[in-house]
Amino acid sequence: MKQFFKSYTFKAFLAVLAVLLCGSALAALTMEKESPFTSAVSFVFTPVNRAAAKAASGLGRLRLYFRSAAYYKGQAEDLEKKLAESREKVVDYEQLQQKLELYEKFLEIKEEHPDYKFCPAANISSDASDLYGTMTLNRGSVHDVHVNDPVIYEKYLVGVVTAVSPTQCTVSTLLNPSVFVSAYEIRTREAGYVETTASMADNGLVRMAGAARTTAMSTGGIVCTSGTGGIFPKDLLIGEITEITDATENISSYAIIRPYVEFDNLIDVFIITNFTS
Repeated sequence: MKQFFKSYTFKAFLAVLAVLLCGSALAALTMEKESPFTSAVSFVFTPVNRAAAKAASGLGRLRLYFRSAAYYKGQAEDLEKKLAESREKVVDYEQLQQKLELYEKFLEIKEEHPDYKFCPAANISSDASDLYGTMTLNRGSVHDVHVNDPVIYEKYLVGVVTAVSPTQCTVSTLLNPSVFVSAYEIRTREAGYVETTASMADNGLVRMAGAARTTAMSTGGIVCTSGTGGIFPKDLLIGEITEITDATENISSYAIIRPYVEFDNLIDVFIITNFTS
């Protein structure tokens, strides 16, 4: 028996018993229902659990943020698409309004001149660096367009067709020195012909030559086509007189004219394919 009390088994039993007694005493002192081991584990891992919970909450908010960002990005793209569509509609509306106004003027001219035959055309090519405002229209011989057909915008003379292909034509404007137009000033009825030079064209001007040195024409006078020669019909508006100048090469005078048409801004025009001379 004495040998048993000295054995390792008995000593281990006593150690376990001591641990249990200490745990019971500690539990009684702290009035806790949990064991010291459980309390220790809880003490160690509670902050870790809290940190993990906060991290999970943060990740949830992060996922919500990215989801919200993607949502708002999609909304912004939809709004941008709708805005682009609205811009296109506004542009289409403005172009339609311009065409309606142009055709209203066309109908007025048609009522005044029922003998005119028109071909609507659009400027599809023009060079801004071209001094003479030459343009290419989307109408040609298949549309009954010929060389020397007049080109107008509303009641204003633009120029004349100088070259034709099956589906296109080239128009030389009043700013081209090769274009000559019989004309008259409506107040004095003085007649002459409209021409220009490279230096005048560079300033967007033409002139009516052939007037007498004692001309009664004055600034502000309106110059129209006279119909002489058969290429241009009568009474198309050309421009307004800005100055009367004596010619240096002879005893005549000429009127400097600013055309009514802004050649750089032309888009839609009409070609007169036929009229009664």
